[in-house]
Amino acid sequence: MLFSLGWSCSPNVQISLFSRELMLCAVSVISILRVLGAKPVRKQLCINRTHSPLCCSMASPKRLQGLIAATITPMTPDGEINLSVIGQYVDYLVKEQGVKNVFVNGTTGEGLALSTQERKQLAEEWVTKGKNKLDHVIIHVGALSLPEAKELAKHAAAIGASGIAGIAPFFFKPTNKDTLVAFLREVASEAPGIPFYYYHIPPLTGVKIRVEELLDGIKEQIPTFQGVKFSDTDLLDFAQCVKNHKEQFVLLYGVDEFCTGEFLSFVFKLGFGVAQTKAVMTFTSGIPMGPPRLPLLSASVDFIEKAKAKMASLIL
Repeated sequence: MLFSLGWSCSPNVQISLFSRELMLCAVSVISILRVLGAKPVRKQLCINRTHSPLCCSMASPKRLQGLIAATITPMTPDGEINLSVIGQYVDYLVKEQGVKNVFVNGTTGEGLALSTQERKQLAEEWVTKGKNKLDHVIIHVGALSLPEAKELAKHAAAIGASGIAGIAPFFFKPTNKDTLVAFLREVASEAPGIPFYYYHIPPLTGVKIRVEELLDGIKEQIPTFQGVKFSDTDLLDFAQCVKNHKEQFVLLYGVDEFCTGEFLSFVFKLGFGVAQTKAVMTFTSGIPMGPPRLPLLSASVDFIEKAKAKMASLIL
């Protein structure tokens, strides 16, 4: 049985862990959070939910917290998206792992390697198959082009997604807080009835505007702003977010490399990315996730054999 670790910082807020759905354990930020008064609470996958000030169109007005699966995009052997297994994927998450929140078309889902039409199709399938099963379906709508991001945001709202998220554009990059907020505001304005989350992942975007700075006064600029998916190793920045904004925003921490556990430590030493995640999920769940899309390469046979052997040894 898998477990997640959350931090209950007050009766009304919880810092939530955000990771690939396969496995998630304690992360090293716990020491910093303890200094800030956060109390670690170990619970089985789905952590207590509280009401959110924003009612989501697809799901209930539950606050987003606990474990959120960053979903993989299943593909056929020839590299086309495989919508036919999404229903099975939903059931696996809910029934086998107890996970009822998903983040679609993000990094693990190869969102930026997909066409706009493919991203829309995946969003529609997750919302449709997740109806009455998932609590939250958050669609990542970030793109290099503002019109594309706005189009995806409007589409996500129209199909009944629970919320949307967006990264900073990373070819022509925002150079300061004001320009980043201006971009995010335009995207969020296309979905005024659902929560918006900023997806902070500077290792990939190169946009290193501190989240603690970004959060200051952002509600006045983006009324639907609800929180951050923080995928960076700058624990000081994350700690300041917890200290100064924990009562107002949902903070989702998502750096897989900070997770502990024997299997994770083993596969990270072998080299663990999107392709390897797909391979492990395939032999673990029985759902064919297929290869990644170029320029990513499929996991090697050597990796798969070693990962299978390691998992088998742990199960035994």
